[in-house]
Amino acid sequence: MPFFLATLLIGIGLSMDAFSLSILYGTLNLKKRKILWLSAIVGIYHFIMPLLGYLIGDHVLSKFILNPEILVAIIFCVIAGQMLYSLKQEEEIKSLDGFFSLLLFGFTVSIDSFSIGMGFGTLQHTIFHILFGSLMFSLISCLFTYFGLSIGSTLSKKFGKMATFIGSIILFGMAIYYFFI
Repeated sequence: MPFFLATLLIGIGLSMDAFSLSILYGTLNLKKRKILWLSAIVGIYHFIMPLLGYLIGDHVLSKFILNPEILVAIIFCVIAGQMLYSLKQEEEIKSLDGFFSLLLFGFTVSIDSFSIGMGFGTLQHTIFHILFGSLMFSLISCLFTYFGLSIGSTLSKKFGKMATFIGSIILFGMAIYYFFI
C-alpha cells in the first residue's frame, strides 16, 4: 500500500475517536471560539504525539528483535480494540470549562497517535515520512474535531458510536494488511 494512502487511512482511523467524542461534546452548544480552540488543540496533539512516539519508540524498540510489520499490526489491533471497548462504556458528558479541560480532552483523544508514532519507528521510515504522517494526522484530526463539534447537536444520537466503530474497523483493516505484507 502506498505510504500516502496508508497514512491517510491511519489518520482517518485515529481521528474517528476525536470525531465521535466531538459529536458528543457538540451537544453542549459550544461557542465558535471554543470549537476552534478545541479543534486546534486536538490537531496539535495529533502532530506532537506521533513524533514523541517515534523518538521514544525508536530507542526502546531498537532493543527488541521483532518483525516491524507484525509489531505495527499488533499496535493497530490494540488501538482498534480499545476503540471498540469504549463503545460498551456509557460516557458521561462533562462540561469543557477552562483551558485545562480543553487540553485534557485533546490529550485523551490523541494518546493513540503516540502508539502510531512508535509503529512508524519500527518501519524504518525517514524523518520526512514521520513529519508528513504527523502533519496529516494533525490536519485530519483538527478537521474531524471541528466537524464533529459543529454538527454534534444534530448527529449525536444517530452516528456518535458508529464513527468510533468505523475508525476501529479501519485500524483492524490496516492491522490485517501489516500482518500479511
